[in-house]
Amino acid sequence: MKALVYEGVETLGVRDVPMPELRDGQSLVRITASGICGSDMHAYLGHDARRPAPLILGHEAAGVIEGGPRDGVRVTINPLVNCGVCTACRAGRENLCPERLIISMPPREGAFAQYVAMRDENLIVVPEHVPLEKAALAEPLAVSWHSVRLGLEAMDHGLGQSALVIGGGAIGLAAALALKAQGIEDVTIAEPNDARRAYLIERCGQHAVASGTGSHAIVIDAVGYAATRAIASERCCPGGVIVHIGLGEDLGGLDVRRMTLQEITFIGTYTYTSQDFRDTCAAIFDGSLGPLDWTEQRSLTDGPQAFAALRAGAVAAPKIILDPWA
Repeated sequence: MKALVYEGVETLGVRDVPMPELRDGQSLVRITASGICGSDMHAYLGHDARRPAPLILGHEAAGVIEGGPRDGVRVTINPLVNCGVCTACRAGRENLCPERLIISMPPREGAFAQYVAMRDENLIVVPEHVPLEKAALAEPLAVSWHSVRLGLEAMDHGLGQSALVIGGGAIGLAAALALKAQGIEDVTIAEPNDARRAYLIERCGQHAVASGTGSHAIVIDAVGYAATRAIASERCCPGGVIVHIGLGEDLGGLDVRRMTLQEITFIGTYTYTSQDFRDTCAAIFDGSLGPLDWTEQRSLTDGPQAFAALRAGAVAAPKIILDPWA
């Protein structure tokens, strides 16, 4: 089969690789759409020791089961595999499982390929009326859905109902959509890139600005750099909540003194629970998250150029979807 293989820092190649081997309880999925994630970019830039070359990246995918009793069933993939028996799993917080694995991280190859083997409980059936290109957005949308749920659970709604999302990429836009779907209407996205900000306004119908202003009850940092954490610290209102999704860099930025004196809650969040993933899929399927028409489609063979364009900041669309068969 064909696959886009990460071969070294800023080096990708389309290669012929062996078909995945099926284990008990798994299905073979013929991938039709696979999104490029920020974590894929981190690996591409050599910033993720957990993803050493050579490796097939990609974990935001949808396709069709090929073979077996469910042959022909359209599915989207929850790429997180957990143990199912630890304290976190039994508590329904599978994203905190110490044994969790995700495709695109050794020993599991990723979904920038024509086929992926995935255990059946990680496959969500996609209704016929939903294009698989939209179903492939379930993973990044679930990251933001989970983050928003945690933030709203911790938020004192009596202190305000406004939200600031820092970063207008796929996770930031998804957070804005999830906030609105979960009841917060006053949402602003801070996005400094002129082309992306214009896209958010004109194509996605979002209230997007170059930099955040004012005070907000909930601030979601979908970037995760020291500079964006500093903005979050400044723009969160007293008693408010900062939800930190981004993994841009490890240290710096938080005004811990202000957060302490003003009783600002900080929540770090990673991925999603199985229930959050299912809830996100339901919101995609019933249209609660909008038309989801803000992706750019490219062929898998154009993958190296797509990564280079993202690296150069030359892509306005929040998400590029690769087609392994185009």
